Amino acid sequence: MRHVYEGKTKSVYELEDGNYLLKLKDDVTGENGQIDPGANSIMGELEGMGKASLLMSRYYFELLKKAGIPTHYIDSDVEENTMTVLPAQTFGEGLEIICRFKVYGSFLRRYGKYAQKEQPLNSLVEITLKDDDRGDPLIGDEALEQLGLLSLQECAVLKEMTRKIAGIIKDDLAARGLELYDIKFEFGRVNGQIILIDDISGGNMRVFKDGRQIDPLDLSRMIVGQ
Repeated sequence: MRHVYEGKTKSVYELEDGNYLLKLKDDVTGENGQIDPGANSIMGELEGMGKASLLMSRYYFELLKKAGIPTHYIDSDVEENTMTVLPAQTFGEGLEIICRFKVYGSFLRRYGKYAQKEQPLNSLVEITLKDDDRGDPLIGDEALEQLGLLSLQECAVLKEMTRKIAGIIKDDLAARGLELYDIKFEFGRVNGQIILIDDISGGNMRVFKDGRQIDPLDLSRMIVGQ
């Protein structure tokens, strides 16, 4: 297999059959000692994070498959912390799509003049460019269209899918007494169809129980039992 990309939390390889292999790492993003899915820097390693991320991703990709949601997931190898996926075309160098149910994190920092911490939000969707040098800037639908990254129709599809997927995960967490504040996704195209890609792990979401944020390893244990 050929190494094609080294991300913050995963390594990407191209397999001989044309599919891709994602190897999930123990690295986590964050700032000031706090794990933060929206941060652009690696805070350090959290032992067992790669396996926890893989197990959660496998669980949620299989749950979404039952709901008829198209994803890039094929299968996984828990012992190797790897996931086999379909090759997908990203939008430019990648977009991050955030669905927010509570005011928190960067949203509060940006709009604190008008918003209160933990104020409810109605599945609010934001799109940012994957651009560490510029702090992953927010981008609107018209800018996405005029820059040739997404059509307005594709933007609408992307947001609808984001709300649907986030709602499924939110309901699954709520059934366990957990509350989803926000979650980050990535999407791509396979044969012209927009599908969910990347991983669905504790490092990409903020989940709370009784007012306390659950760290990714504890969240994985609550979801998949290890």
